[in-house]
Amino acid sequence: MVKSLVTHHYRTATFPLASLPDFKRTAFEWAQSFSQTCYLDSNEYSADLHRSYECLIGADACETISLPATGNAFDRWKQFCETHPTWQFGYLSYDLKNEVEALQSAHPDRLGFPVLHFFVPVYVLEVFTDRVVIHSRRESPRAVWQLIRKSRQRPASEVPALPSLRARTPRQEYLQTVEAIRRHIVEGDLYEMNLCQEFYAEDCFLDPGDVFQQLNQLAQAPFAAFLKLHDRHLLCASPERFLKKEGDTLISQPIKGTIGRGATAAEDEALRQELYRSEKDRAENVMIVDLVRNDLARSCRPGSVEVGELFGIYPFNQVYQMISTVKGRLRPEVHPLDALRLAFPMGSMTGAPKVMAMQLIEQYERARRGLYSGAVGYLRPDGNFDFNVVIRSLLYHAGQRYLSFQVGGAIVYDSVPEREYEECLLKAKALLKVLGQSIEKPSVRKSSQKVG
Repeated sequence: MVKSLVTHHYRTATFPLASLPDFKRTAFEWAQSFSQTCYLDSNEYSADLHRSYECLIGADACETISLPATGNAFDRWKQFCETHPTWQFGYLSYDLKNEVEALQSAHPDRLGFPVLHFFVPVYVLEVFTDRVVIHSRRESPRAVWQLIRKSRQRPASEVPALPSLRARTPRQEYLQTVEAIRRHIVEGDLYEMNLCQEFYAEDCFLDPGDVFQQLNQLAQAPFAAFLKLHDRHLLCASPERFLKKEGDTLISQPIKGTIGRGATAAEDEALRQELYRSEKDRAENVMIVDLVRNDLARSCRPGSVEVGELFGIYPFNQVYQMISTVKGRLRPEVHPLDALRLAFPMGSMTGAPKVMAMQLIEQYERARRGLYSGAVGYLRPDGNFDFNVVIRSLLYHAGQRYLSFQVGGAIVYDSVPEREYEECLLKAKALLKVLGQSIEKPSVRKSSQKVG
């Protein structure tokens, strides 16, 4: 049955789906043909009780805000939203920290993503398990439906073998940096800091759509995203929600704590219990929960911020992760975009205290984070939104043929430098696998692997 209406300058119709996986494959192929597109996939992750869609797609752009540098970016975006109170897709880069606080980013920008980019799409696809709602500003929704159904998955492109990926930070330097951060902790400068490092390749050719499909199939993450901005691409397999707005409710779900899955049901349950009981992971998790509570309190009604779930253990294909849920009720006088600004960037990617952690991140890391550690998501016409945390992601500039990804983890007082480095390599394995590359097998223990 097809239902049609016109709203927010879109013509809208609903179409039944015979097969959700088949439709997502063809819709992805159709969407990535445009110069700007954003494909958000929940991967049917039933443990996310707050998901609104199985998949959400914004394709082609009729209006765009793209800011190459910081300087009133949030205010300019707010003005853009007031002019265009409709669907938007895009991202906030980590470098917007420089607007939120008196900070700076000094490392070279090798990828050239704008610090903030959002577009009003010509087409929006709201995909549910049994139906798709198609919004179109151009052709009729039925014409779009027929175009998508005719799309076929392209054969994998023949591309040269990738050059070997290199670490921006030499191993010995990384080990020394962990010790330096531990000294800051001893001296009382901070409690925890998220330290990241970059792996990169130059003169690199790849098919971003094909690589994303492989990564998405491997990870099946609930906050997966494929973002294409002309020759710049984000291939994201994030398991983490930054911030969602539903009515006047704000929801944030920081991750801290990871453990591998078992080979048998008994071993799997034992590992799940081990993570749940881990005092070290609990301490790291509650530290970030307190930080997120403080961030939400800046925009929420007094007394409304609460921890809906503490130390929840969530299953993923390769790991269990410790996730907590923090909620609050937005104050009526606070603009929804100000709630994003006041909570940005996600505390799980900085450390605590937040400002000092970000200052030391800039001092000790060797690469600009850019879009990594930022947030990708969407805004609805009703003012609701949902944004992830950009981790477990590949960033690719096709014009410059530059490929990059970053991995990291939380450094605390009892961190062992060699183990932290091996954890970074462990977290890089899924990304390297889809790139056809390999790294030395780390000898890290299974538990207390922190998210980055």
